[in-house]
Amino acid sequence: MEEPLVGYDYLIQNAKVFDGSLKVQFQDIAIAAGRIVARGSNLDVEKASQVIDANGLLAMPGLFDIHTHYDLELEIDSRIPESVRHGTTSVVIANCSLGLAFGNQRVGSSDPIVDCYARVENLPKSVLKRCTDKVTWNNPKEYLEHLNERPIGPNVIPMIPHSMLRIEVMGFEASINRDPTKSELDTMYKLLDDSLKFGYAGFSTDALPFHYLSNQPNCHKTIPTQFAKYKEIKKLTNSVRENGAIWQATPPKDSVLGIIKTFMLTSGRFFSKPLKTTVVAALDVTNNFRLLRLSILLSKILNSKLLNGDFHMQALSSPFKIWSDGPITPLAEEILELRLLNEFDLEDKKGRLKLLDDPEYISRFKKMWLKGKSGFNIARLKRKLNLEDYAFNRSMDDMFIERCPFKSWEGHSFTHIFERLMSFQEASSETNSVEQEFFAENFSEVKDEADFVLQMLRIFDLELSWSTVTANRNAKTTRKTLMNPLFIPGFNDSGAHLTNMAFYDGNLVALQTAMQSGDKDLAYMVRRLTKDAADLFGVSGGSIEVGEQADLILINPEKLHKYDSQANIQRVYRKEFDSEQLVNRSNGVVPMVMINGEVVWRNDEFSETLGKTKVGHLKLRNS
Repeated sequence: MEEPLVGYDYLIQNAKVFDGSLKVQFQDIAIAAGRIVARGSNLDVEKASQVIDANGLLAMPGLFDIHTHYDLELEIDSRIPESVRHGTTSVVIANCSLGLAFGNQRVGSSDPIVDCYARVENLPKSVLKRCTDKVTWNNPKEYLEHLNERPIGPNVIPMIPHSMLRIEVMGFEASINRDPTKSELDTMYKLLDDSLKFGYAGFSTDALPFHYLSNQPNCHKTIPTQFAKYKEIKKLTNSVRENGAIWQATPPKDSVLGIIKTFMLTSGRFFSKPLKTTVVAALDVTNNFRLLRLSILLSKILNSKLLNGDFHMQALSSPFKIWSDGPITPLAEEILELRLLNEFDLEDKKGRLKLLDDPEYISRFKKMWLKGKSGFNIARLKRKLNLEDYAFNRSMDDMFIERCPFKSWEGHSFTHIFERLMSFQEASSETNSVEQEFFAENFSEVKDEADFVLQMLRIFDLELSWSTVTANRNAKTTRKTLMNPLFIPGFNDSGAHLTNMAFYDGNLVALQTAMQSGDKDLAYMVRRLTKDAADLFGVSGGSIEVGEQADLILINPEKLHKYDSQANIQRVYRKEFDSEQLVNRSNGVVPMVMINGEVVWRNDEFSETLGKTKVGHLKLRNS
């Protein structure tokens, strides 16, 4: 192609280019004033201020992360470093009905952001309060103005969160205690409709039975969105449909009829036109193999010619590995006996210990923990057939100790330690080791595995970190799910669950999975993570065509092929949070990240300007 007369800020030479269109070609790429200005062979080096040799590297558009909870982190570290370093250049915020579009919404002692986020996303209240103290805006339009002024690193794609919309119109207490009046629902509709016209990408709701409030006396109640009935969801999504925006949702997991009725809203056959819908999540759950099959079947039916839907479940690229700090874990919320422990603030060790010592609670916990593990009954049969109701399978074989004051236990399963305890008790010998002394002093009353788990929680509390993989254990099944055109890569949950999850490199793992079968599959996955994601959310970007904003990354294919995500998970201290965080480290895999024509990550280092000056854009729908 003919080169433009302008000079280049950067010239990327000799790259193998995956441009989001399924094409693969060797090209040079020229960037000037934040835009792609030329692509082709042997572009003029003399025009370039800086030349980047990409020989042996892959060039592709910056990657999209369509399910994040970076709303709060944007206020205290707008670099969003844990995603940018892995090649993510655009993030979607305000997922799962939570966000900052309406300000902090504090009224009296009510602090909705803190009360909603603390348990749902497992973020320390001290961090949440520091974030909400910075809030100066009061409505969605002012929030967009605020984000436009922030020195954001990646591009930000905002949605309107349903829980906060309910609180804004109904007040916090009413939002979790009753239905809206007709007037209130009309007001919600207008606020949502106006916001979508401002350019918000969509609307997020939530129906998963894991998401509870963190304020007394409401700890037993779920977040406001979950009190909305079908009539309310239907009316609000009508605005989303008419504006051509997207509805992000989670399914009412325990109701098949509820799932079908709710997601029939995507149908263009029964409504005026299809409703773009993205749903969390398509997972190969370890103790219920039916869930993935149902996700595939549901997607096929809803997207069929008969129903004419626009339905996209998000697929996680990695094993769904969860770390738990003692009893504090996202998995606890679906099981009442574990959820009760999560109702205490993180700092309230005394409260948890009192509950763990309560005889009535002990009896309930033991009954729950041992259910289906012995005898001949329905619960045992369901467990044998991998058809249990819980995502957490309560198997000590799968619970591995990651960090513990008793260091020799680290790396071992709960079962391994429990069997050592049983052997010690049966031997009835005098103690002759530090471990045996520890057993004798702390575990003498343990009779079964339920007793053992209770005692582990009593003794160590948050000092005990343990992990388990509850879904996506089979790499072949995970790959098949990820490559399924009915699904879209997502559900990284970036920015949430600081010490419970680490999927910041989820996009890289998706690329790695696809490249196993060659360039054709890799080009397909690049498109899914870039152009398809941009189109789904109705925003610009996702390609490196001439004239587009210069969001692009370089990938080292050899290092990506060898990359071991699970082995590169680390626990680091983040001063911005004054808290530890689980992160991924993919050093060498992504040699360069460019956002809006500025190199923000190169050779495993961030640029000095990232977080100090605005790099990314606020991406609004249809702008």
